[in-house]
Amino acid sequence: MGELLVGKHVKYIITVEKRKDDFESVVMEHLRLNGAYWGLTTLDIMGKLAAVEQDEVISWVMQCQHESGGFGGNIGHDPHVLYTLSAIQVLALFDKIHVLDIDMVSNYIAGLQNEDGSFSGDIWGEVDTRFSYISMLSLALLHRLDKVDVGKAVKYILSCKNVDGGFGCTPGAESHAGQIFCCVAALAITGSLHHVDKDLLGWWLCERQVKSGDLNGLPEKLPDVCYSWWVLSSLIMIDRVHWIDKGKLIKFILDCQDKENGGISDRPDDAVDVFHTYFGVAGLSLLEYPGIKPIDPAYALPVDVVNRVMLGR
Repeated sequence: MGELLVGKHVKYIITVEKRKDDFESVVMEHLRLNGAYWGLTTLDIMGKLAAVEQDEVISWVMQCQHESGGFGGNIGHDPHVLYTLSAIQVLALFDKIHVLDIDMVSNYIAGLQNEDGSFSGDIWGEVDTRFSYISMLSLALLHRLDKVDVGKAVKYILSCKNVDGGFGCTPGAESHAGQIFCCVAALAITGSLHHVDKDLLGWWLCERQVKSGDLNGLPEKLPDVCYSWWVLSSLIMIDRVHWIDKGKLIKFILDCQDKENGGISDRPDDAVDVFHTYFGVAGLSLLEYPGIKPIDPAYALPVDVVNRVMLGR
């Protein structure tokens, strides 16, 4: 089995962060704040967060904030809960959540809860269980969950549960590993995991592992490194991770590395990107790969960061 090429991945992430004019940077302009979260969290898991200039990052993040209190994906972009969570998580990595006007940010998020308990992503009203998770995680990190109706939020998530034990993006939508992660993590954060049929859901999730060891997101789809996070984190939260072959999955993730230039791709020999680099390294962390920090499967941040933010340790 190969090894995690930490030095090359650090170099790749730093290079991506500095590029502004190539194709990859231009097409990612609208979600650059998400990219910052993926890259910086990867660095922190590998113990290399000091490789970036903290003050420069924090200054840029705060320039992405809108007068509504929410954050856009880049400077001058419209606010959305997706980017607002990434801003909070990046600040948490640097222990700088206190630079926020916490009430303004939490009021923005709370204002997006709908009467049925669901959450919209922004003022335009799209509803998705992703936004339920993102909103509740953001408020939990800000210690402001009391600003929303958690009972209604949980009830809405449970209305998206399917007969196979999984969850969809809205009631009646098909089960998908990414949506399952969002719903299970939201239930974990709110102390509501007892509503999950752990054996039934665990069966659906472990069935995502294909013969080569990698994971897909739903039946009959191609496997992808990113499901090393979506599937594994859910299995860990419901105590069923022992139902998959961890060794085969580790080998698959390591085989997706670009051994010359760094970065991790969705499948071996494909082009790398910061999204899959994060989910590959985060997956290895969940698999207890030696030499990297543990990551929390619900909060999607290193465990030491979560302990510091949530418990003051």
